[in-house]
Formats: sequence, structure tokens, C-alpha cells
Amino acid sequence: MDGALEGIIESFQDITPRVRLEKQKEELIVKLRIALESVRQLQKLLPICSSCKKIRDDQGYWMQLESYFGQHSEISFTHGLCPGCAEKLYGVLLRPEPEEK
Repeated sequence: MDGALEGIIESFQDITPRVRLEKQKEELIVKLRIALESVRQLQKLLPICSSCKKIRDDQGYWMQLESYFGQHSEISFTHGLCPGCAEKLYGVLLRPEPEEK
């Protein structure tokens, strides 16, 4: 052997199944991202009774709006009556106090 090239060995391998799996993986990732975005959108929905305004929590229990927000945020509530409700309940039309000058 004087260092001259005496032969070449070539090897071929069919990568079609691997390419197909990679494509399926990418499609699945896209589907999962879309599903995750849908879940995020649904998490923004807050089921509230259109009559009594109670809110349904994740366990399916209905609770007062004030209780729900007290448990799920740092919001504290104070109560009062709007002019329409004061008139309906007590026959009194509440008006804001005029500001002193």
C-alpha cells in the first residue's frame, strides 16, 4: 500500500420514517399550542348567575361575588346603594352630596 485510494465505501439509509415522525411532532406541537391558548381563554371566563350574581368556582360551588373575589384576589369590598336601588327599595332617591366650596 503506497497510500493510494483503493476504494470507497458508501452507506445509504432511508430516513423517510424519521422525517415523517418529525413532521408529526411539529404538527402535534402546533395543536398543543392552540389547545393551550383555548384553555387560557376559558380561564378568563367567570361563570356568574345572571339573577343573584353568585359566581361558580372551579369545584362547582356557587358563592357570593364578594367571597369569591376575597379568596381569589386582594380586593376588599365596601357596600352601599346606588340611587336606582335606593329608590326601588326605600322609595328614596339618593343624590350625591353637593361639594362644599
